[in-house]
Amino acid sequence: MSEIAGELARVREAFDKPTLRLLDRKWAPFVLAVFKSSFSRDRRSVQADRLHAQVDAYLADLRTVGSEVPGRNGRALCVQWMNDQWLYRETGEGDEEQYSLTSHALEALLLVESLSRDRALISESRLTTIVDTVRHRATQANPDRAERIRRLDQEIAEKRSERDRLAAGGEIAEVSNEAMREGYANLVDLITALPSDFKRVEESVAGMHRQIVNDFRSEDRPIGEVLDEYLSKTDALMSSTPEGRAFEGAFTLLRNDSLLADLKNDLETILLHPFALELSSTERRGLMGTVGLIRKGIDDVLTQRNGLTTTLREHIVNHDVVKDRELERLLREINKELATWMQTAGPRSTVTAELMPGTLDVEHLRERFYDPVLHRPPPALEDVSDDAPEPPSLDEMRQQGGPLLGEMRDALVSALGRGGAASVGDAFNKLAAGMRRPVEILGMLQIATQIDAVHRADAFETFETVRPDGSSRSFDVPRIILNDDETAALSALNYGPDDD
Repeated sequence: MSEIAGELARVREAFDKPTLRLLDRKWAPFVLAVFKSSFSRDRRSVQADRLHAQVDAYLADLRTVGSEVPGRNGRALCVQWMNDQWLYRETGEGDEEQYSLTSHALEALLLVESLSRDRALISESRLTTIVDTVRHRATQANPDRAERIRRLDQEIAEKRSERDRLAAGGEIAEVSNEAMREGYANLVDLITALPSDFKRVEESVAGMHRQIVNDFRSEDRPIGEVLDEYLSKTDALMSSTPEGRAFEGAFTLLRNDSLLADLKNDLETILLHPFALELSSTERRGLMGTVGLIRKGIDDVLTQRNGLTTTLREHIVNHDVVKDRELERLLREINKELATWMQTAGPRSTVTAELMPGTLDVEHLRERFYDPVLHRPPPALEDVSDDAPEPPSLDEMRQQGGPLLGEMRDALVSALGRGGAASVGDAFNKLAAGMRRPVEILGMLQIATQIDAVHRADAFETFETVRPDGSSRSFDVPRIILNDDETAALSALNYGPDDD
C-alpha cells in the first residue's frame, strides 16, 4: 500500500468518528450552538423534557429571524443526536431522565471554541510551557546520574541567583498585560481540555459496564473469566490510555491538600493582576472554578466505576451455583434420553415438546401444614388473690372522681347567701378540705357558666386546693362575683325556682 493510500485510510477512519461527523454535517452550526447554549461547565446535565422544550424554543426563535433550521421537533432531534453519540441519556436523581454531552460533542465544542478565539496560537507562554515540559521529561528519561545532578545544580544556581538579587533589593520585573493575557489563554486551553478527557474515561468505564452486564446475562463464560477481564481492563484503562493517565494525575492532585490550596491561591494571584480587569465575570468565575471542575470530573468517573463494582458484587452474591448444577444435570439427562430415542427413531421422526410447561389446576394450595403445638391450650393462670390489695372504699373512689356539682352548688349558695364571701374564690377557699379538690374548680366554672356569670370576670384570684393525698396547690382562676339574682339562679339549679 502506498503512503497516500495509508494516509487516506487513516483520514477516513478519523472522519468516521462522531467528533468529525458532527462537524461535517449540514446542521453542525445549529447543533453546536444548541449544545453551547444548553450546557456549560456548571450545568453538565439537563432534564430530558426540559432540553426538548429548549430545543423547540431555539427552533422557533431562529425561524422568526429567517434562519434555516431542521424540520424536526426538539424531542426527535435529541433522539437523533443521542443515536449519533453526541448526547448521552441516563437516569439521574429522582429517577428523572437527563441528557449530558458525550466526549465527542465536548471535543467538537472545544475545537470550535479554539478556532473562534481572536488570538495567536503560538505565544511565549505556550512555547515556555513546551520547553519546560520537555526539559522536565528529558531529566526524568535520562538514566545518567551525573547529567541529572548537573541539571539540578544548574536549576538551583539559577534560583539562588534570582533569590539573592531580590534579597539585595533588586527590581521586580513587572509582567505586561499582554504577556499575562497570553499565559491566561494558554492556561484556559489546558483547562478546557479536561472535561472531554474525564468524559472519555467515564464513557470507557460505562462501555466496560455494558459489556460485563452482557457477559453475565449470556452466561457464555465462567464468572472468574469475566472478573479477570474486568481487572485487566481496569488496569489498562488507568495506565495505557491518555485519558486514564489524566484521571490518575488528577486523582493524585486531589489527594494533596497543600497542592490544592496552593493552586487556589495561585489562581487568585493571577486574577489580582491588572490584566484581569479585562476579563468578564464568566471568565473569572471559570478560572476560579478549576478545582471544582477537577473534582466534578473525578466524582463522575468514580460514580461510573462504583456502579460497575456494584454490578459485579450483586452478580457474585446472587449467582446461584446450585441452580446451574441442576440445569447442567437436566441437560445431561435430556442428551441421554435423546441418544436412547435415536436408536429406534427414523430419519424424519419428530417429538412434540411444549415450549412452556402447563399450569396445574389446583383449587387451593396449602401453605402451612398442621402443627399440634399451635392447638395446645395456654398454661393455667397463677392464683394471686391472696396478694391482692384491699379494694378502695366508696368515699375513696369518689375522691378520685369528677367534681361534685350538687354539693358545690349548695356550698356556694350557703357561703354567698350569708354574705360572708366576697367572691366565688373567697367562698371556695372557706370550704372544707374535702370540697376543695383541684377538680372542683372545673365544676365551679361549669356552674358559673350555667348562670352566665363568667364573662364579667376581668381579674384573677387564687384558689387554694387540697388533693386527696393531703397536699395543696394554688391555681389562678378568673374572679367571679355573683349578685343576688345570680345567687337565686344558682339555688334554682338545685331546688327549683320556688326556693327562697
